[in-house]
Amino acid sequence: MADTAQPTVTPPSSPPGGPPRRYVGRIALALGLVLTGVVLVVTIGVRNPDAPAAPPPVQPALAIPEQRPQPGAESPRAGLAAPVDRPAVSDQAELDAWATRVADKTHLPARVLAAYGRAEMWMQRQKPTCHLSWATLAGIGRVETERGDFDLSAIAASGRVVKPVVGPPLDGSPGVPAVHDTDGGKLDGDKSWDHAIGPLQFLPSTWKKYQERANGDGGAPDPQNVDDAAFTAARYLCSGGDDLGTPAGWWRAILFYNAGVAYGQDVFSAADAYAEASVAP
Repeated sequence: MADTAQPTVTPPSSPPGGPPRRYVGRIALALGLVLTGVVLVVTIGVRNPDAPAAPPPVQPALAIPEQRPQPGAESPRAGLAAPVDRPAVSDQAELDAWATRVADKTHLPARVLAAYGRAEMWMQRQKPTCHLSWATLAGIGRVETERGDFDLSAIAASGRVVKPVVGPPLDGSPGVPAVHDTDGGKLDGDKSWDHAIGPLQFLPSTWKKYQERANGDGGAPDPQNVDDAAFTAARYLCSGGDDLGTPAGWWRAILFYNAGVAYGQDVFSAADAYAEASVAP
């Protein structure tokens, strides 16, 4: 007689309350994929040059005493000199260290100061008789940001402003000059009237004449890039052959940049205050 007893089947062992073993590998694989995705997102964000730079610590704005010198009477002080330009060697580390030091003194963003400092470095080599100080560029930047109501701390690691800066149309309305379109709307998006563009507020016609790429990578100069804007402003200020280390030369260059005396006085006040703060103990 055949044995009709059913064989005893032992179920696979698994930890009490835990998933069966056949699911453990699947869970581990899923977790690995999730972790890989997170790493890729973080890495791409870090490497993307147009991603916003980490926000700097919030500091109170530097107090700017109002000064009203008459044109040609005096020039603002020069700030702490930027490093010497070394064409055949990278000087980025020295520039960044300088910018960080000046940022602590002036409460300006280090990334913006690096652009101003680079412009001073390059002009000292290309046109040493100009004697342009980064503090003058910082003064212009302050006046333009206040008038345009935009924030120069919102800059990507590449130097480009996160939100393009385009001023109102120069359409001849009360208190506004009439400047008809000169760039086919390419830079300011308006084919009828020109607008001041970028963080240093160039007219499109001025930008086209003096534009220069700051990092030497062969790319097109970008008025919305603070490096390109600062270097172009330096070229513009030094284009007349003036010595900006003298009162007469500084004022001629500033009034060439913007013909308003009140504008020059505002730039003077800011430039002098930044220069004084940069060399303070």
